[in-house]
Amino acid sequence: MSSALDEVLEGFEPSPQIVSVMAQSRSAVVLGLDIGTSGIRAALFDERGEDIAGASVRQQWPALDDAMSFNAEQRLGWIEGALDDLFVLAKPFDLELQLLSISCFWHSLVGTDESGDSTTPVFTWASTEATVAAQELRGLFDEPSIHARTGCRFHPSYWPAKLRWLLQKHPEDVAATRSWMSFGEFLVLQLCGETAASISMASGTGLLHQQLCDWDAELLETLHIGVETLPQLAASHTTFHGLKEKYAARWPELSAARLFPAIGDGAVDAIGSGCTTRSNLALMVGSSGALRLTYRGEPPAQIPPELWCYRADDKRVILGGALSDGGNLYAWLRESLLGVEEKWIENSLADLEPDAHGLTVLPFWSGERSPGWSLKARGGIFGLTNKTQPIHILRAAMEAVAYRFALIHRALAPVAPDATIIASGTALRASPVWIQILADVLGAPIMLSTTSESSTRGAALLALEAAGKIANIETRKVAAGTTFEPDLSRHARYQMGLERQQRIYDQLFNET
Repeated sequence: MSSALDEVLEGFEPSPQIVSVMAQSRSAVVLGLDIGTSGIRAALFDERGEDIAGASVRQQWPALDDAMSFNAEQRLGWIEGALDDLFVLAKPFDLELQLLSISCFWHSLVGTDESGDSTTPVFTWASTEATVAAQELRGLFDEPSIHARTGCRFHPSYWPAKLRWLLQKHPEDVAATRSWMSFGEFLVLQLCGETAASISMASGTGLLHQQLCDWDAELLETLHIGVETLPQLAASHTTFHGLKEKYAARWPELSAARLFPAIGDGAVDAIGSGCTTRSNLALMVGSSGALRLTYRGEPPAQIPPELWCYRADDKRVILGGALSDGGNLYAWLRESLLGVEEKWIENSLADLEPDAHGLTVLPFWSGERSPGWSLKARGGIFGLTNKTQPIHILRAAMEAVAYRFALIHRALAPVAPDATIIASGTALRASPVWIQILADVLGAPIMLSTTSESSTRGAALLALEAAGKIANIETRKVAAGTTFEPDLSRHARYQMGLERQQRIYDQLFNET
């Protein structure tokens, strides 16, 4: 279990770590690259979308930047190093790499000049500088109508607020910028000189008309955002041919591969976990957390205010909610309050009774997205006494995160009433206790995915489908894993904790 917790604490180590296993020879077709908030994963897949055992690397970002922004060129250098390591590891393989698929965290924003160099830091979903700008936008627009069109609320994690803040506070950076893009497009621009964005990445900006699969012209005009500064939108079958000369020489194994535009990490995580229809919900807890429904079809006519709606591609919708605090909150509390051996922590957590600590935690150390979208929410611990122990605070925080998932689950229930919940993410793999807490709070069984690299696998499957090598991703099933059944007596007890948390939330943060 200790190795799993190391994954949860990605970003807290002083230097990168490479994780690999012994290689077995089999022809590889796809290189899947997952650019996450806390690290990078790269893996090889065969033409069926099955990972090739041993052909993978995992590297944590050095803890030099905060979670809200980072230097684009520096991060690019670390990605280059990870690919170097992968190709060293993959020497025994019969490499016929035809496709390069990329998943990248949603909602980031970076400006570039005419040479393709960055003019701003990369602002991530965790960036909160644009909070005031988001509040201003809520006053300027009818937010429900914008939400219905773009699938996004006005929030500092999305582009409208970020761009408004940049224009107000950093006009010199805006003046120097020719193009705005996510870090996924920036990476592809550096690798092969192309800038087109996938419908998936564009759908997470807050500027895409979800029904039309095009930039929302009315919103751009009102915000004075020139469409020429945004990436062109690529169809799902679009590929880019040929690396830049320096990369083709550095990685000859990739010189003939076709590159796909980056896809949002949440979409490919759900797909890689086997959640591709209305019958399954993907529950992920890594650094942050999300509960998602992915299906072929169109966005719902009315999107519940608690949720967002993005796209996996032009044929598939992804509806759900996201929490800004998950494994990052667990790691912060563990390091700040406990700092002891992981097995002791897990056993001690298991010994505690549900909601027996007398604490109520508002898990907003990184602010709030779903379900309340409060612009002023901050973390809090209520009910502390001189009998409170650090392990009580950690358990209360884990339950608190589960309560927020319960509210998202309720909002999703009308469109997926009988869906099976499939869990993934490094934080949950590290803690069976947390999975059981979630099952008890939600009052529903939760199956732990058997796929440990769901994001890289999901990106590889979409690339194989677009290339015509598999009929469709819905045919690629994931083997059933361990199922955690809910304890209904604990469920009833947790409902009181959820109600108590919501009363405090409403008193402090309700903005209606």
